[in-house]
Formats: sequence, C-alpha cells, structure tokens
Amino acid sequence: MKEREAREFLAQAGNYGIVPGLETMGELCRRLGNPQEKLQFVHIAGTNGKGSVSAYIATVLQEAGYRVGRYFSPAVFQYREIIQVNGRCIPVKTLCRGLEQIQEICGQMTGEGHAHPTAFEIETALGFLYFREKQCDIVVLETGMGGLLDATNIVENTVLAVLTSISMDHMKFLGKTLGEIAAQKAGILKATRPVVCGEQQEEAMEVIQAEAARLACPLVLAGRGMVSHVQYGLKRQHFDYGILRGLEITLAGSCQIENAALAVGTILELGKQGYVIPEEALRKGLCETVWRGRFTILGERPYFVADGAHNADAAKRLAESITFYFTNKRIVYIIGVLRDKAYEEILSATHFLADQIITVTPPGNTRALSAYELAGEVARIHPRVTAADSLEEAVEMAYLLTGKEDVIVAFGSLSYLGRLSEIVSQRGERSKGSGAGKN
Repeated sequence: MKEREAREFLAQAGNYGIVPGLETMGELCRRLGNPQEKLQFVHIAGTNGKGSVSAYIATVLQEAGYRVGRYFSPAVFQYREIIQVNGRCIPVKTLCRGLEQIQEICGQMTGEGHAHPTAFEIETALGFLYFREKQCDIVVLETGMGGLLDATNIVENTVLAVLTSISMDHMKFLGKTLGEIAAQKAGILKATRPVVCGEQQEEAMEVIQAEAARLACPLVLAGRGMVSHVQYGLKRQHFDYGILRGLEITLAGSCQIENAALAVGTILELGKQGYVIPEEALRKGLCETVWRGRFTILGERPYFVADGAHNADAAKRLAESITFYFTNKRIVYIIGVLRDKAYEEILSATHFLADQIITVTPPGNTRALSAYELAGEVARIHPRVTAADSLEEAVEMAYLLTGKEDVIVAFGSLSYLGRLSEIVSQRGERSKGSGAGKN
C-alpha cells in the first residue's frame, strides 16, 4: 500500500462516522492478535485539556528514560502525528504496512457480516500495532470523545486513569447533562487502579467519586488546590506544586497551570506505581513540553495566537487568557467552526473582546460551517464581522486590520489551525526575505 492509498482508505473509513461501542473494535483487535494486551497505559479522558496533559506526561516519561507511545486525536498539523513514539510520528512505511494489514481484516470482517471499523477504530488499532512493535514501556492514550464506549477503552492494562476538566460537549453521543457526560468519561476507570482527577464541577465530581468507590479505585485529586506561587507569562510560567518549588512550563494560557498540575499529580502517582521518574526529569519534561494549537504564539508585533477552543468551556478559558494577557489591547478574531459544535455558545463567551471578527470555513471538512453562515450568526451579536473566502485571505485581512501593538486570535476547530499556522509562517518568511516588517 502506498501513502496515497493509505489516505484514501482512511478517508473511505471516515464515511462510517462515529459509532460508539466496543464490539467492532474488539473484533478488529482480536484478528490483529490483541496488540493492546502487550502494553501498559495511562488512559486519559475529559472534555478539555487532554492534549496538553498527555503532552506533559509523555515528555516527562521520555525524559525519565522510558520508551513512550502517545496516541491522540484529532490531528492538527499532519495526519501521522496522532501516533508517536518518543515524540516521533509513525513512519510512512510503517503506517502503510499496518493499514494494509488492517484493510485486509476489514474486508474479512464485512464479508462475515461484521460492521466495518470506523476511521477512529482503525487508527487506534494501528497505534496499538505500532506501540507493540516498538516495545513501548508505557503508552499515554487519549480517548477520542467519551470513555465508556470509546474505541480506546478496549484496553485493560491501565496503570492509572486521568480525568481532565469535564464539560458539555458531544451531547448527541454522551448525554444531555453534565452528570451523564461525566459517567461516560469515568467509564475508563478500571477496578482497583488509581484515577488522577483534575478540577471538576460538583455534578461531575459526584459521579466520578461514586464510580471510583464502586470500583475501589484510589482517587487522587490533582487540581489547583495543590498549586501555589503562580507566575503567569506568555513565554514562561512558574508554579509550586506541593513541596515541588519553581516548576516551569513554556506553554501559554491561564489554563496551562491547571493542566500542568494534573500532569504533575499523574507523574507522582506513577512513581508510587513503580515508575522511576527523577525530579530532574519531571522539571525538564514540563519545561520542554510542546503542544501546538493551544494558545500558541505564531507571531509577534502584532501577536498572533492560535487556539483550539471548540466548545463553550474552552471558549470561556480562551476569553480568560485573552483578558489576562492582553488587557487594553485591540483584538481581531479569526473564527472557523464545525456545524455540529455549539458555536452560538462559543461566540457568546468570546465576542465581546473583539474589535473585528473574520470568519472562515475550515477547509477539507464535511462538517464545517461555512464562513458566510458563521458571519450571519456573528452579526446577531457583533457589529463588525467579515467572511473570508479562504484562510489566506483571512490572515492577510487580519494583518491589514492590526497594528504592531494589536492582537490577532484564531480559534474554533482544530482542523484548520495547522494550515493557518503554515500560512502565518510563510508570510513571516516572505516579510523577512523582503526586508519588510509586519505592518
């Protein structure tokens, strides 16, 4: 199988949509020899913060000398990035070889009356195959959407579970109340295995506590209550966690202290489970963690920030970060969202901070809401909105509207931030080459 064929196979599998449940995933893994049974997992569920928390944990474990697999979704910059070992994406040849094997099995399954695996199930199984092949010491595994019925929940060898902040999202699949959604997320808990939990709303915490008690899971709380002496910054942030003084991270955003605290709590618990993680590795791993697309600074003068705020809770956190870092600055937004997201709530949580809003259509996504439809929604609550015909046009328009002391913030769907980052980078290179600055 060639790379083009691999992409086509995954694209075709995408037509099967989202199908919660473990029956098809179980059958696929069984025919692959159950590679997940040879691996140990840190399993992470939650609504927001999963990517950042998993990035911190994986980087620290790598610094401690472990061979670390990491699986997450969706991809932002390239499709192979969702499957990594020690920060390196799965090679093209390995991906193609694995997908060729899985494609053959999918044909066998449908021929025998089984459902065809979804794209997410296929990618998850491919990750298991690669992590087993690379003999990973531990895998940091993110759920895709929920938990209980998520394809990743086929795993049993969970060293510990991690629950990040839970809020309202994917209600069509996970439930109409916060309690129902929390029950789905808490579905990754395994009997007697520890669960490390971040800050939660009361309704969600009650569900988590009840499930942890039912399964006799030690519950470790690792939220802001453990944090003190916080020093915020756009390039470096510092905090104390318990007796650990002066921890440093380079990811921006006010929520990153909370995410890093949850990661530290997880690392300390892994130490109790027998993993040797020196304090030096913890400190270096936190400081060297990179997670693009989460309040990422793409440029300066003017600041250009990209953030994957794609639900109401994430939008509120983004608004908090904008208010904190850019008080009294003129703000221009670029917004692109998917049709099935609560974009009215996203706009409600953020619109009042913007002087001008530019809407875009996330390219290459059948679920995308068009820039013109989104502009119509924005116009209901904000007087200055323009729909751009392309990401390139949106970026140029944003720079034309801003001076060096202003701020551009692009957010919404993660699916367009990778391409947007490329456009901003290419523009910066052209400006340097011509000897011209940005506005």
